[in-house]
Amino acid sequence: MSETPWLSIIGLGEDGPEGLSPASRNALEAAEIIMGPQRHLDLLGRIEAKAITWPVPFSDGVEKLLSFRGRNVAMLVSGDPFWFGAGSTIEKHLEPFEWTAHPNVSTFSLAASRLGWSLQDTTCLGLHAAPVQALRASLANGQKAIVLLRDGAAVTTLANYLKEQGFGETRIHILEALNGTRERMRSVLASDVMPDDIQHPVCLGVEISGTGDSLPLSSGRPDSWFEHDGQITKQPVRAITLSALAPTAGEYLWDIGGGSGSISVEWCLSHPKNRATVIETRADRADRIQQNARKFGLSGIRVVQTKAPEGLADLDLPDAVFIGGGLSDDLLETLTQHLPAKTRIVANSVTLESDALLTRWQEKLGGDLIRLELSSLSRIGPRRGWKAAYPLVQWSVKL
Repeated sequence: MSETPWLSIIGLGEDGPEGLSPASRNALEAAEIIMGPQRHLDLLGRIEAKAITWPVPFSDGVEKLLSFRGRNVAMLVSGDPFWFGAGSTIEKHLEPFEWTAHPNVSTFSLAASRLGWSLQDTTCLGLHAAPVQALRASLANGQKAIVLLRDGAAVTTLANYLKEQGFGETRIHILEALNGTRERMRSVLASDVMPDDIQHPVCLGVEISGTGDSLPLSSGRPDSWFEHDGQITKQPVRAITLSALAPTAGEYLWDIGGGSGSISVEWCLSHPKNRATVIETRADRADRIQQNARKFGLSGIRVVQTKAPEGLADLDLPDAVFIGGGLSDDLLETLTQHLPAKTRIVANSVTLESDALLTRWQEKLGGDLIRLELSSLSRIGPRRGWKAAYPLVQWSVKL
C-alpha cells in the first residue's frame, strides 16, 4: 500500500465551509467520498463527492469508513478532531501515514470567547457519552466548567444532578450552534426549569455555586463518600495506603480483595487516565464497587468477580498492586514470579498470621514494613476516652 494519506479528518464548524482554512477546503474539494453526521453534510450544500451519513452507533461508521481504505475520503467532525473529538477514536484503526487532520476552532474556544472565560483556568469536559457524575470532582464553589452534551435532554439531566448534589445555585449558560446561523445563548440557574427547545449542538458554561459538599482533592476522602457494608479501608489507613501506592498519571492498578472499591476509586481520582481492576469474590460487594465507581463518574474501574491468584492470569500487567484481602504465600509467589520489575506492591494486614507472613516476605524481598495503631474518641460512661482499633501492618515493596 502506498504511504499516502487517503483520509482527511476535517473539523467543520457551524459556519460550514466558509470557516475552513484553505488546506481544509482543498482536502474537502478533492475527496471522492465524504462521511459525516447529516447535520454537517447539510452545511456543505451541493457537492460532487458521494455523501454518506455517519450511522448510529458510532462504531458502525468506523467499520464503514475503513471499507473505503485507499480511496480519497473526507471525514467530517466538529471543531478540533483531537479535543474530545472523533479523531482519537479513528486514529487507533489507522497507520500514521494513512490520515491527515485539519482542525477547526473548538467548541471550547468558542464558548470561552462568548463567556469571556480564561480557557486555561476552566475545566473542559466532553459528556456526549459519559455520565454527568464525571463532573463530581469539579463541584466546588467558584469553579467554572465548559461541558459538551449530546442534546437538550442532557441539559435537564445535568441540571437535576447539580440540584441533587446541593449546587442548585449554579448558573448555567446554554450555548447552541456556536458560530452558526442558529447560534443562541441563554442563562439560567440549575434550580430553574430548563428550556424545552434546546437544539443540538449544545454546550454549557457552568459556574458552580451552592451549599453541597465538595470532593476533597487529597487522598483519604471521608468514609461517608462511599457505599460499604463495613468492609472498607478506613479513611486514615486509605490515605497512608494511597501514599504507599504512589499513583502517577496513566497507571493501572490491581486491587485484590476490593471490599467497597475505595482504594481503586481514589487511585482513579488521582488522574483521569488512571485505571484499576478490582478482584472481589462476593457478588454484593462487586455490585457495590461498581456503584461507587458510577457515583464519581469513573469509567476506568473494572470489577472482576473471582478469586486471586487464579483470576489474575488474563489481566493486563499492572503498575501497582494493592492486597486488601486474600493475602497468602501462594498469592505473593504468583505476583513476585510473574509481575515485571519495578511493579509496586502494597499489602495490609490485621491478623497475627498475616503479620507473620508479611514479616517473612519483607525479610526476603525488602521494602518497608510499618505498624499503625489508631485510636478514636469514644464515650466511657459519662466521660470520654480513646478506643483503639486493631493494629495494622503494611508492607510496601518495589519488585
